[in-house]
Amino acid sequence: MVLINLRHLTPHSLLRHSPLLPKQLPSLKTRCFSAAMTTAAMSTSTKKVLVPIANGSEPMEAVITIDVLRRSGADVTVASVEKQLRVDACHAVKIVADALISDCSNTVFDLITLPGGMPGATNLKDCGILESMVKKQAADGRPYAAVCASPAVALGSWGLLKGLKATCYPAFMEQLAPACATTVESRVQQDGKVVTSRGPGTTMEFAVTLVEQLYGKEKAEEVLGPLVMRPNHGDEYTITEFNPMQWTFDNCPQILVPIADGSEEMEAVMIIDILRRAKANVVVASVGDKLEILASRKVKLVADMLLDEAAKLSFDLIVLPGGLGGAQAFANSEKLVNMLKKQRESNRPYGAICASPALVLEPNGLLKGKKATAFPAMCDKLSAQSEVDNRVVVDGNLITSRGPGTSMEFALAIVEKFFGRNKALELAKVMLFCRM
Repeated sequence: MVLINLRHLTPHSLLRHSPLLPKQLPSLKTRCFSAAMTTAAMSTSTKKVLVPIANGSEPMEAVITIDVLRRSGADVTVASVEKQLRVDACHAVKIVADALISDCSNTVFDLITLPGGMPGATNLKDCGILESMVKKQAADGRPYAAVCASPAVALGSWGLLKGLKATCYPAFMEQLAPACATTVESRVQQDGKVVTSRGPGTTMEFAVTLVEQLYGKEKAEEVLGPLVMRPNHGDEYTITEFNPMQWTFDNCPQILVPIADGSEEMEAVMIIDILRRAKANVVVASVGDKLEILASRKVKLVADMLLDEAAKLSFDLIVLPGGLGGAQAFANSEKLVNMLKKQRESNRPYGAICASPALVLEPNGLLKGKKATAFPAMCDKLSAQSEVDNRVVVDGNLITSRGPGTSMEFALAIVEKFFGRNKALELAKVMLFCRM
């Protein structure tokens, strides 16, 4: 089990590298702006955002939205609609909110945005306090949004999509018509103050759209760069592979995902979520002396076990999320480095994303003779740089990738190596990462 404790984040700056071209931003959504869109929405002042969560919420959708909005400087409050702060999200991820929804009922938010997941969307819908808050948000002309099942199950049932263009997860599209919404199949749809989106694979685009809605296009483009998002949203993903070899396992792939203070929560949660969707046994291990770690955007993750305990086990794959602080902690862990070296020596798969290839694998000789990539700002630390522009690189038993925006491709490539491309594409389509 993974326990996530989400706290308030104060605005902070980011490294700004490899920004996408400005012309790519409009492709993130289909716009239908109303006259109500004012210059006030483009203000650079700190915006207050509410992300309600419930038992059965989709953790990728929640964490990606929180992470991206906090990157923009937004003050994000995560509120549980349950009787306790902790909720049981999908795929064995546990989330502990900042507050109960009742604590937030009198707060004015610049945006309220709902993650999806089932039965999470239903549990959000059934929360009377949240319903009143979102209805008041709409009546006051302030933005509200939802992704996956929540546009139909929550917003639609509350009558808040009447006369608007909206989208949602394909299985719930028929529920939009009774809500008097005009259904569209856009990956992200904005109609005036309301933004809707389709699923886990569209959530990063959705979150960047919310940043633009709150702060304007320039801020959205600033946030886009470090995400390393792909410009061809919905296309079938590709990987670059050298020295192909079969990745094997006995009954079920045993996969270790270490985490540490400063790990990138989007990358960690996407890897964990997607690999668990594929029915791999994912063990999350803390490299510190406590199960709980403070991730890069102030999301607290609690591991399944300490690394000392995990070191007694055998894994078919060890895969490192990125995040500058997390990668440095991995590099400082002699136990983890030794586990990675033994993994390589036994010709078993290992991998890393973002800062970790450059800060963990390279200094310890784990990239020697291998093709690899890393976060754009870290690629100059790699001894071999011929393949660094590729989003996912597999070389025999090694897999590396670039950053948050490549995490789904990275995780799907792991699924492909263990279970085959058909299984990976099936998951990609279910998540709406690739077109169905």
